Amino acid sequence: MTKKRGRKSKRQYFTDDTEQAILEYLATDNQVLRNKIYNERIHFSFYKLAENLIHTFKFYYTEVDDLEDLKHEVITFLLEKLHYFQAGKGKAFSYFSIVGKNYLILYNNKNYAKKKGKADLLEADTDNGILTNMENEERLEEKIEFLDIFVEKADRKLEKIFNKEEDLLVADAVLTLFKKRSTLEIFNKKALYIYIREITGCDTPSITKVTKTLKKYYIKAYNQWEMGQPIVL
Repeated sequence: MTKKRGRKSKRQYFTDDTEQAILEYLATDNQVLRNKIYNERIHFSFYKLAENLIHTFKFYYTEVDDLEDLKHEVITFLLEKLHYFQAGKGKAFSYFSIVGKNYLILYNNKNYAKKKGKADLLEADTDNGILTNMENEERLEEKIEFLDIFVEKADRKLEKIFNKEEDLLVADAVLTLFKKRSTLEIFNKKALYIYIREITGCDTPSITKVTKTLKKYYIKAYNQWEMGQPIVL
């Protein structure tokens, strides 16, 4: 009898050991140990995740000549967001996949914006005010310094403000949009909702809930700033 050949199994690049390594990395302040853990048990997983995201979603509209450079930028971004990951609030693979996709969507925003410009915006949430009111267009230029300060401080406090992974991802997407605002071709509320839904995979009510919370912190911080007080979120 001829034996059937089994399918070749693909090497799993993001394993339980990867997740455990991330937790061990976050549990220590020893930079030498962190470097060892990252280089031996995390880097390959992040590299393959970046590679797969780029090719799976065809993020080929970039400003770099070599996709290896883009992979490196994605890995760097994942490292910046690594400290947000928390055990017991979802799998590391799911979290970093969304974070990586978030970055790549924004990186490719020019092509993405043109594509979404053709979408039916009437399907987006019709509630008025949430994102638009977070930064009045007339105030944007004259209060740009405050907006940058708020985004920086809110970014550091996100995991304390939001304890659900889904809310944390939405909030991170909102702040990332503000960080990248100078490169965005669209900045109206309905289009931004579509943008955030695509980035996070979350529904409109979840986005509305998070942005309302961010708005409260924004107003509080703005009042402190106008009165010359230290901004405390």
